[in-house]
Amino acid sequence: MTRQFLQTVFILVYVVLATIVLGTVVVIVAFFSKNGNTPHLVARAWARSILFVSGIHVHVNGLENLNVDGSCILMPNHQSNFDIPVLLGYLPIQFRWLAKAELFKIPIFGHGMRGCGYISIDRSNRKSAFQSLAEAAVKIRNGVSVLIFPEGTRSWDGRILPFKKGGFVLSVDAGVPIVPIVIFNTWSIMPKGKLRIRTQSVRMDILTPIPTSGFTRETKNDLMNSVRETICNAFEENIHE
Repeated sequence: MTRQFLQTVFILVYVVLATIVLGTVVVIVAFFSKNGNTPHLVARAWARSILFVSGIHVHVNGLENLNVDGSCILMPNHQSNFDIPVLLGYLPIQFRWLAKAELFKIPIFGHGMRGCGYISIDRSNRKSAFQSLAEAAVKIRNGVSVLIFPEGTRSWDGRILPFKKGGFVLSVDAGVPIVPIVIFNTWSIMPKGKLRIRTQSVRMDILTPIPTSGFTRETKNDLMNSVRETICNAFEENIHE
């Protein structure tokens, strides 16, 4: 057996155990937390522990761009399952996930997500999806920041996929800034469809917030194209450095 295989097995076993233990803690703490902030801090500890055990170092640029007034919508690219611990562990603000309904069906993990106040969206049901977006818009207007993967799923090759429109419907309804985020190198840690895990340093660039106040549902595609162009340009600039 190769060293990488043994390392992968060790990390996967740790992730399962950490999810069971800290997921249970999140569920318990959620009963005593009215706003979901404390469960989110436990989730952050879960994320950082996974990165530590995996030997993954994260360098963050642009933290000053998180200093927006009130809430915001965070929109990162999505390369790997390791994007989740990177974002949870190294975004130093409270936020909630808008995540696909399937994740909420995972034992303990799903209960933990609900305990943190994360929002489920069922993409297979259009009516349910729009109800989820309406729920998220209310939370955002009440001061809660939400994170959305605008691609909707992980990239097979690390390149940025076309964006889904739902997050931009939410953005114009909520009327808060979008903060684009570019994550580099997580694809090489654990590509989609692969179980092997490779130690790799990660960089996360938090870009300048993009206002949404001038957009409507009718012009949401213009907003979507602007955000995608911003993320793609930052991504390509890094690739060619």
